[in-house]
Amino acid sequence: MPDINYTDVNMPHSLEAEQSVLGAILVDGRNNMPKVSEKLHVGHFYAKLHSDIFAVMSKMFAAGETIDIVTVLENCLKENVFESSEEGKSYLVKLMESVPSLSSLDSYIKIIEEKNTRRRLIEAARDILANAGEGQEDTERLLQIAEQNIYDIRSDKSTTGLTGIRGIVVEVLNELSDLYTNPGKLKERGMKSGFPSLDKRINGLGNSNWIVIAGRPGMGKTAFAMNMVANAARSTPEKAICVFNMEMPKEQLVSRMISSEGMIPNTLMQTGRFSREQWRNLADAAQVLSSMNIYIDDTAAITADEIKAKLMRVKNLGMVVVDHLQLLSSTRKDFNRVNQVSEMTRALKIMAKELNVPVITLSQFSRSAEKGKEKSQKPLLSDLRDSGTIEQDADVVLFLYRENYYDKSEENKRACECIIAKNRHGETGSIQLVWDGEYTRFTDVEYIHADPRG
Repeated sequence: MPDINYTDVNMPHSLEAEQSVLGAILVDGRNNMPKVSEKLHVGHFYAKLHSDIFAVMSKMFAAGETIDIVTVLENCLKENVFESSEEGKSYLVKLMESVPSLSSLDSYIKIIEEKNTRRRLIEAARDILANAGEGQEDTERLLQIAEQNIYDIRSDKSTTGLTGIRGIVVEVLNELSDLYTNPGKLKERGMKSGFPSLDKRINGLGNSNWIVIAGRPGMGKTAFAMNMVANAARSTPEKAICVFNMEMPKEQLVSRMISSEGMIPNTLMQTGRFSREQWRNLADAAQVLSSMNIYIDDTAAITADEIKAKLMRVKNLGMVVVDHLQLLSSTRKDFNRVNQVSEMTRALKIMAKELNVPVITLSQFSRSAEKGKEKSQKPLLSDLRDSGTIEQDADVVLFLYRENYYDKSEENKRACECIIAKNRHGETGSIQLVWDGEYTRFTDVEYIHADPRG
């Protein structure tokens, strides 16, 4: 019998459940492998031998190969999982014979999941005890570390550190295989902004992306971001959308959202002089917004770490908006604002990666970007350089530019250009939008005749 190789035999595990799951796949790979791969990954298996066998099976599944004892044995030998053909065949046969009942596969999968969770809880507790005992971290930082560990377990994120490339290759192949067999899924990756031309260029907002929306004052950055929030909440109602706005009270922000949703002039939201029809539209818009899975926090002087701590408690998080970068507070003690902003950009980028959701951050240009430049000149990435590492850390940078804002003689009063100045995953360029300042609303020109709320 080959070496099972346990790291710590006293850690929670079920040799029988792992063997039964692998055996069930060998007995009927066509029906059982999809079910198993949906719930388990290589890291769920505690015995290294079982992890290696499942990695081989997953690679075969991603490649569309038939999974049975003959094909699995051949591939295991290629990957040096077994020392000899006889040893491999003997153990794979044992796995097939160890399955008590194929109908109980879901129960075996659940046992493996629960044992894995318990092991990770023990590892997290050990880390917390070690950090607390050393006394090198302050109490607040210890709480953040502990909270992060538990969050990662709840989110089923691996915290095992270095990962062998075999397991990573398998995960990538699984994803690509899914896209290959279901090409339409490409459109579903990441949340939709609600601006189809933009979504096509950047392939949706993208999980783990840090997206920066920048522009000079008055260009409608907040309106654009909140349009995205409403669009995303409408298209993906099961996901929670969280907004952190340090510039205006949450009531004012929601008032603008009602104006946009109900197509009610924003000026009337200040006076209350609605017609009967406008009041009905307002009531309908309020009802629609009330049903959306949107959360707003208007805490002033909040830090990126505090935002992350709040987000870690949100169930089924889908997207985050921070308005805006320059109003975030820094944990740095020095007075160098460039260093402080650099720290915050890194924190926001890491937040997007760890939470695996798009984090959209609004940003002002630094004052030096305006010097020696015509105000009507379109913004450039270089305008961000005085703001630390925004250009470096961002996955996508969008600039909003309205010619009419500077040149009142411009014929098209509502034209707005959304410049894709940086796109880590694709091409740059620009798309055309229509700006309805009366309703604080943007519309995609390419889809202007389509229902923007559809």
